[in-house]
Amino acid sequence: MASAARALGALLHRASSLSSSASALRRASLLHGTGIEPIGNAGLFRRHAARRRISTFQPLCMGRRSCKIAGRKDAQNLKKMKRNSKIGKEIVSAIKKGGPSPSSNTALAAILEKARELDIPKEILERNIKRASEKDQDTYTEKVYEVYGFGGVGMIVEVLTDKITRSVADIRNVVKDCGAKLADPGSVTFRFRQARVVNIKVTDAGKDQLLSIALDAGADDVLEPNFDDDDDSEEEIERFYKIVTTSDNYPVVLSKLQEEGLKFETDNGYELLPLNPIEVDDEAMELNKELVSKLLELDDVDAVYTDQK
Repeated sequence: MASAARALGALLHRASSLSSSASALRRASLLHGTGIEPIGNAGLFRRHAARRRISTFQPLCMGRRSCKIAGRKDAQNLKKMKRNSKIGKEIVSAIKKGGPSPSSNTALAAILEKARELDIPKEILERNIKRASEKDQDTYTEKVYEVYGFGGVGMIVEVLTDKITRSVADIRNVVKDCGAKLADPGSVTFRFRQARVVNIKVTDAGKDQLLSIALDAGADDVLEPNFDDDDDSEEEIERFYKIVTTSDNYPVVLSKLQEEGLKFETDNGYELLPLNPIEVDDEAMELNKELVSKLLELDDVDAVYTDQK
């Protein structure tokens, strides 16, 4: 009897301990859900560990709108970088062909004047003038490649390169990897026209005002940017009107804009504008965007024009 009593007592004690442990766990779980730490050594340990925890997650994007704004700003920065790079290569090419003196090298003088209008940093000009004097620096050659994108879209890839075999191999690889196709010469170029363009932010002027200026200056057209339904004022900062004109009327347009006190961005000598922009679905749009982005990552590529709407 005594032995049975002792066994029963031990069993009851064990059940009580298990019940206490379960209650403690339930309390800890409830407290964790409310953000309150349980007291005791376990709670202190968990607080200390939380303070020392280092997150390894990638930073999250701050929403679709912020991503779109960042994407447009990146595109504008890349456009300026490519423009500066092209001017530098043109300087090297002009010096290789006609010497380093602008007074006797009219091609070089014209490029330096264009660089001044585009506000190209002085250090870029000086660096490329120095490069032109290096014996192992080859002259640059202009090349144009045509590409069939997605959804019937055509692309013009402009290249200024000192190694044609390298540039064509790089472009072919990018086009193949993206699932697009190189086109035969002349297959895409007829879809575009060459024009001089002045870019004005939509927040700096209204379309009616720009139409009046364009009419007075003898310009051809004013093109509006494509607006999204969910655009707001912050996103509009990265949108531009384009005043389209001829080379002869270009200085007149710039003068009119200056008289009106409007800020503007000049082109890089010209732009290729699509004659009949093509509207594509979302999938094709994203694929074309990726293709253009990868082409522009190539050092030899200076510009990519597309007739996607």
